Amino acid sequence: MTDTPLDILIVEDHPIFRMGMRDMIDHEPDMRVCGEAEDVATALELVRSCRPDLAVVDLSLKDSNGMDLVRSVSEDFDFCHTLVLSMHDEALHAERCLMAGAKGYIMKQEASESVVTAIRSIMEGQIHVSPRIMSHLLNVFRKQPGLTNASPLARITDRELEIFQMIGRGLSSKDIAMQLNISIKTVGTYRERIKEKLNLKNASELLRFAVIWVETGEFRGKDASL
Repeated sequence: MTDTPLDILIVEDHPIFRMGMRDMIDHEPDMRVCGEAEDVATALELVRSCRPDLAVVDLSLKDSNGMDLVRSVSEDFDFCHTLVLSMHDEALHAERCLMAGAKGYIMKQEASESVVTAIRSIMEGQIHVSPRIMSHLLNVFRKQPGLTNASPLARITDRELEIFQMIGRGLSSKDIAMQLNISIKTVGTYRERIKEKLNLKNASELLRFAVIWVETGEFRGKDASL
């Protein structure tokens, strides 16, 4: 560490959680919060202007997706690392986030205990994930079989997962099409693919399971394999 405090950007759309995160980081003598954002567009502006050393990014942001920010920062701003926070199953999201360029992943409920440690680990050149996820990743890299407890959501692509999340937040097909700059017909195609991969019979089931997942971070399928 240098004598200059680490500049940390907080990207989180819940004001109370953001305030707690700011207080926790600013309490550290070698860290300071240089900016706050609640969506991807504002966060990218702050990355350009503030040049933070690290951005703490919630995956579920106001009218946007934190994964898009992780990719953009990784591709265009090599001076800034990203640490992802999420309430959703780390077994599903951590690997996707690391592949997108994130340097760490922690569950939101563990943030008060882990975020400062995670920031220090990342700034020392390490990848920060839970021991369970590290073991999973090592198995994947070694091509060892036997990982039978994966979430059914692992079957869907990043784009399908994004649309599933937007459905769970109550967005209509028209809203999703406008936000993602795609046609309503394309949204319909994605919806059908998601239903097929998740073994959901109709639009009502798709909406119900998407809402449950957004609210609880859990996907409870209907058959024994889920």
